[in-house]
Amino acid sequence: MIWSGKKYWITGAFHLLGVFLFSGLANLKAEEGMWIPMLIEKYQIEHMQEAGLRLSAEDIYSINRDCLKDAIVIFGRGCTGEMISDEGLLLTNHHCGEGAVQSHSSVENDYLTNGYWAMSREEELPNENLSVTYLRYIKEVTTEVTEGFIQGMDPQVRERMVNESMGKIIQSATSGTHLEAVVKPFYYGNEYYLFVYEVFRDIRLVGAPPVAIGNFGADQDNWMWPRHTGDFSLFRVYAGKENEPATYDPSNKPYKPRKHLEIAAGGIEEGDFTMILGYPGSTTQYLYSDAVKLMLDKSLPLKIQLRTTRLEIMDRYMKSSDKVRIQYATKYRGVSNAWKKWQGIILGLNRMEAVEKKIEEERAFQQWVDADGERQLKYGGLMDQFTQDYSDIVQYSVAIDLMGEAIEPVELFRQVSRMKGMMRQGVPVELLKNQVERFYKDFYLPIDLEVFAAMMAACREHMADSFLPSFFMEINGKYKGDFYRFAKETYRNSIFSDKNQVIKLLDIYHKNPENAIKQLMKDPMSIYMDQFRELYMVGVNPVYYQLQHELEKSYQTYMAALLEMSADRLLYPDANFSMRLTYGNIHGYRPWDGVQYQFSTTLSGLMEKGTEDFEDYRVPDKLVQLYTEKDYGRYGVEGTMPVCFIASNHTSGGNSGSPVLDADGRLIGINFDRNWEGTMSDIYYDPSLCRNIAVDIRYVLFIVDKFAGAGYLLDEMKITW
Repeated sequence: MIWSGKKYWITGAFHLLGVFLFSGLANLKAEEGMWIPMLIEKYQIEHMQEAGLRLSAEDIYSINRDCLKDAIVIFGRGCTGEMISDEGLLLTNHHCGEGAVQSHSSVENDYLTNGYWAMSREEELPNENLSVTYLRYIKEVTTEVTEGFIQGMDPQVRERMVNESMGKIIQSATSGTHLEAVVKPFYYGNEYYLFVYEVFRDIRLVGAPPVAIGNFGADQDNWMWPRHTGDFSLFRVYAGKENEPATYDPSNKPYKPRKHLEIAAGGIEEGDFTMILGYPGSTTQYLYSDAVKLMLDKSLPLKIQLRTTRLEIMDRYMKSSDKVRIQYATKYRGVSNAWKKWQGIILGLNRMEAVEKKIEEERAFQQWVDADGERQLKYGGLMDQFTQDYSDIVQYSVAIDLMGEAIEPVELFRQVSRMKGMMRQGVPVELLKNQVERFYKDFYLPIDLEVFAAMMAACREHMADSFLPSFFMEINGKYKGDFYRFAKETYRNSIFSDKNQVIKLLDIYHKNPENAIKQLMKDPMSIYMDQFRELYMVGVNPVYYQLQHELEKSYQTYMAALLEMSADRLLYPDANFSMRLTYGNIHGYRPWDGVQYQFSTTLSGLMEKGTEDFEDYRVPDKLVQLYTEKDYGRYGVEGTMPVCFIASNHTSGGNSGSPVLDADGRLIGINFDRNWEGTMSDIYYDPSLCRNIAVDIRYVLFIVDKFAGAGYLLDEMKITW
């Protein structure tokens, strides 16, 4: 998730990082933190080497020579990947590549269920709109961005100046090149850094195991340990004749990366040093206690309830049809992932008494402010302002949550908005028809109709009356509060319920765009969506964003105070989908009294789960055969086959697909999840409890070679045994 200055302080607060301990700045846990690679030499390299690292800072990040950062990529829009050969071979998670696999799947060629393996370069499948992004360098640009800033200036004026400055910096960095760039705020806008990227767009699917391996355990095991999931997929990056980014062309050649990772297949042990380079998404570690209360008492329970309803509807239809299952597999996983995580966060927050800890820290902060007259002038009243703003924002925050979790999830609402926008921009009819074909390929009307009915009922229950559109009066009157009957009538009358009717509308658009837009505007789904948007624009957004600006101003001041308190700069910055380094060790943990989890799992545990009567634990016959015959090749260890392991690296969303590296920077696993008890690491990191979960690289090699019969791919990897 890319940082946004809008829904950041409230809705973004539900992807938190850790509770800041005012009394423990000098005792920051070694495993804790998400560090900017260019700054590790200054702040962290000695600690890392003391913990076991055998590399220098320049081995990890350098602009003068090839280094580990050159082997790490942004995969798609929200995952991490890593280069594992000098022929463009890329490794990431199965759930990151699942969308690509699904796009190539059909009932006749069900690659989700059966897996896909290219047995030659010619069989590698191109993927529309999939990109891989390499970080070329980072540069601090705080002085350039903040030139002309005045203490206490209006946040809106500041934001305008920031955007203008960032635009100039980006233009200067990319002018005359094919590079792309972004400037990101750190420490709540107290520092700014430029990130310059090279983006490749010819990415081809090489291989993915069947979903019964790549997503073994599915929702049953999601966010849980122990795990037995082979969560990986393989892609290849292609480039033009000069090894430069190019759009898809059959004549393109495999990209020669500046750096690829060596694979360490010799095994792991308890206590081994580990580190992760990747792109954690959007986190916040300095949130005020009332924001945590809002999350626990209102926002997360509401969002969980709404997603539970959507998941139940999708699941019922997916079980009745293979076609629908394929259409909605990726959608279902996208809904369920955060749904289960949020439940773990609530569990962890309550268990760790996070709100109480935050209140204690805020008291300590206030004592620090009150101890100095100058600090009182700069930071006095800050806590009271937080309290007032969070009290004022509650009903608006609920409305924003409903927009994101009840209104926007209705697929026809999204399609109507998308089509309307494209028509108004004058998009050529052929491009519109392509978009329509893509949408309806994975659209099943009965699911969306039920979701629409249920979500509108939820809006009526939870949203302030003043925020509800006028069509709710019709539901209460004509339909006597029967939301399902209202939904059936609406979908019967909407042309967007039928692809053929939409194609006819596009034929009108081709001849007379204005008439087509007028006809679209009369569609009931368009009318209802417009009513929602108008009410949000008038009644919700202005107040909500004004309160956001007030909070932004407060948090910038708050962060400045915390940086003043911590002159040694042991405060690690929030994740914002920029490259970060974390490090820790391979360790088991004790989740509850009397329970001890080991640090690794094996294929035996997978087979034991397979005896249970769960669809999530279905085991492919070929894997059963390999297990029965103990045909593990050189990947097994003393008659067992390692599958997954855990370590104390501090991770978050966006780290999916990140490489887990050993002390020499070699690949030992692929990060894909966290333990449920430790999902509260988004708010409070405890190294005794919080674990990242990785698939062991030996299991990856085993599946590619022995299960898939694609061992030729290993020939291009550098593997150390």
